[in-house]
Amino acid sequence: MAMISTFQNVSICRIQFPEIKLLNRDAHKLRGYFGNLFKEHSPLLHNHFADGSLRYRYPSVQYKVLAGIPTLIGIGEGASLLPTLFLEIKELKLDGIQYAINSKNIKHNQEQIGFSEELQTYRFETLWMALNQDNYKIFIQLENDLEKKKMLNSILVGHVLSLFSNAGIILNANQRLMAMTTLQEKSTQFKGQTMLAFIGEFVINADIPDGLGLGKSVSRGFGTVKKL
Repeated sequence: MAMISTFQNVSICRIQFPEIKLLNRDAHKLRGYFGNLFKEHSPLLHNHFADGSLRYRYPSVQYKVLAGIPTLIGIGEGASLLPTLFLEIKELKLDGIQYAINSKNIKHNQEQIGFSEELQTYRFETLWMALNQDNYKIFIQLENDLEKKKMLNSILVGHVLSLFSNAGIILNANQRLMAMTTLQEKSTQFKGQTMLAFIGEFVINADIPDGLGLGKSVSRGFGTVKKL
């Protein structure tokens, strides 16, 4: 019988361009620019295959703006790919504005992801897109704040389990994720529509490396977490 893996050490590469200042909402522009620039190299960079079909997996490369700094996160295969492509990058062009890249901060580490025997506290560094079309309809009909909180706790557990699944992590039958969120509702523009999103903190018995995203549109920078 194959052993059940409750945690993994994963390769994570973080690249930042500290001289450039952008807004959080510019993260999707980074994805568009670099995904197009390197479109012949790998579907990992834009989560699409050559024929245009979606790559239905947790994004191995994620584009973010954290504290105003353009940031790329590579996980697994993405962590190996990013340095080979981005060491030679000299400029970034967004909305017709050309930014010279004179320096890069690159960190490449092995980090643990998976079930934790202790509770860990995290903060969403960027808006968490928790709801899809179906559960949004359920959420907005809830009148009780406690019911909303319970629903968000459950959704968060599902998002972490999805992250685990993509990392090849399967929990034992006696291991159960428990989450407690402390969140504020926010609105954001996404593909021309106003969407409900959330910001705040959560506690969960899981190890999640800094910079990884949870929920919808993590490749565009949403749902980025940081351990406190």
